[in-house]
Amino acid sequence: MKMANPYLNFKGTTEAAFNHYRSIFGGDFTEVIRYRDFPGNPMGAPEDKLDAIAHIGLPLGGDNILMGTDVISAEHTGRFVAGNNFFIALEADSEEEARRVHGALAEGGEVSMPLQATEWAKLFGICVDAFGIQWMVSFTSVP
Repeated sequence: MKMANPYLNFKGTTEAAFNHYRSIFGGDFTEVIRYRDFPGNPMGAPEDKLDAIAHIGLPLGGDNILMGTDVISAEHTGRFVAGNNFFIALEADSEEEARRVHGALAEGGEVSMPLQATEWAKLFGICVDAFGIQWMVSFTSVP
């Protein structure tokens, strides 16, 4: 496995939260992507949410990155509860590893998003394991 990082979800307060975390940990954001930055709006963000944070990263030292997003979908915000608003984001070393890990973690749990190509990864999928832990599995093919 290449790396594992915490991925936090917020209901519209990601930017404020990450500015707070940056004031504590220091450093610069690795990237700040807003929903409006995706050509064609593939995630179906409503007009009033286009400036919300789709992805942000803050290095925490070494290869560790604290990542986050504003949850804008009614499908997800209905289930949003402080305490279940995080994922463990895994970056696999290969397509095969991504498929194996995603499949094994989903066994006895639930696949929220099957592994598939996205704008940011060759493969990306989301699942909840049998113990209720939420996982994001990526293979970006970036060295």
